[in-house]
Amino acid sequence: MWLFLGIIFSLGVLIPGKHSLKLQYDRDQVLHIVPETFQQVQHLQHLCSSLLLDLWKPLLPEDIWAGEDLHIRVPAPLVQEVKDSLDQHMISYKVLISDVRELVDQSMRRERSSHTQVPEGYIYTQYHPMEEIYQWMTQIQKSNSELVTQHYLGKTTENRTMYYLQISQPSDKTKKIIWMDCGIHAREWISPAFCQWFVKEILQNYKSDPKISRFLKNLDLYILPVLNIDGYIYSWEKDRLWRKNRSPHMNGTCYGTDLNRNFNSSWGSIGVSYNCSSEIFCGSGPESEPETRAMAQFIERKKSDILCYLTIHSYGQYILTPYGSTTKPPSNSEELMCVAKKASAALMGKYGTRYEVGSTSLILYSNSGSSRDWAHMIGIPFSYTFELRDKGTHGFVLPPDQIQPTCEETMLAVTTIIDYIDQKYFPGGAVMLTSGSLGLSLCLTVVLTWTVS
Repeated sequence: MWLFLGIIFSLGVLIPGKHSLKLQYDRDQVLHIVPETFQQVQHLQHLCSSLLLDLWKPLLPEDIWAGEDLHIRVPAPLVQEVKDSLDQHMISYKVLISDVRELVDQSMRRERSSHTQVPEGYIYTQYHPMEEIYQWMTQIQKSNSELVTQHYLGKTTENRTMYYLQISQPSDKTKKIIWMDCGIHAREWISPAFCQWFVKEILQNYKSDPKISRFLKNLDLYILPVLNIDGYIYSWEKDRLWRKNRSPHMNGTCYGTDLNRNFNSSWGSIGVSYNCSSEIFCGSGPESEPETRAMAQFIERKKSDILCYLTIHSYGQYILTPYGSTTKPPSNSEELMCVAKKASAALMGKYGTRYEVGSTSLILYSNSGSSRDWAHMIGIPFSYTFELRDKGTHGFVLPPDQIQPTCEETMLAVTTIIDYIDQKYFPGGAVMLTSGSLGLSLCLTVVLTWTVS
């Protein structure tokens, strides 16, 4: 009986209708466990697999290790049974989230702006459904037509249009590109919120901020606010914790591919599932999904001009470098790490938030088919994944009151990376070193093995 309930409640019982997700996750809890012995690890792996519990960290039962954090969402009907089982095996736990639905409701609470005009009346400190993000993109272009253009990227599984924004100062010279995408995983709402914040900050400050005005002379910014549009809409309308896209499999008996396991970088080799019900189902082949294919084909065409690839996720507070599929470091690993540490230090300077820096396979878990690894493998020298706040207190359901501080500190990290790249590849336009850029100059002593095409 418990196994049946586990399957039903872990997968979620969806009630038709736009607001059905309000009824989900009522009294579900998220538990934090740090197993101490191999026997405890084995029991936890069995518990998670047999009850199909929703692992938030790590994503696979086989990635549960002694001494490492484990975050599990336990459906309300199973909470007591799971806790009793943990107690019987003398496994300590802490309740991170006592009622997931409370956080879900909080993340969807929305102010109504008294202004009808976007972007002036746009509220960047709340989460926005896709319809409003589409409107925001259109209006941000109209209001900043001298700098911003909106471009077609492709179509989603459900035939929605994917657009990216290009921020570019007019110039006679050929400029290089910084790419940033957000929202590859539907439930990570802080990610699209940051992409929007980033665009706002660049447009508001490029005339007054010498760092931004300098790098915009040499670099164009390409921003994809939501990559997984279908999944994002589904997370608003049906299932707040939905992760994947919405491609149907097995004659419509299960849905979704993890787009960050679907790129052509050691695809399907490690840290994935071939079960379409899994959160980390890698698809039927590399770039099998239209969203992945649209972005990959575009970046392939532009790769000789792209100096940096940034992909924004949550949660965990990491800046991750390639690779996830191997512990063998990339040839410019020392420089990648140096720049990431500078970015992490800049971020921490705002609110004291600590980010861990390193390759995915060494400090998080192994995975294959990620966009970050793929971007580096095709020759983009700087490639990073940001895992934004927090470390599990709210997990994927970060409250709206944390949007502003999260975005403010992340902005410092991202502009630190862009500024470093600008100074490396365009040294002729160097400005007088400030204390911040002096710190960055330490990285310039690293032996640089990458050149621009």
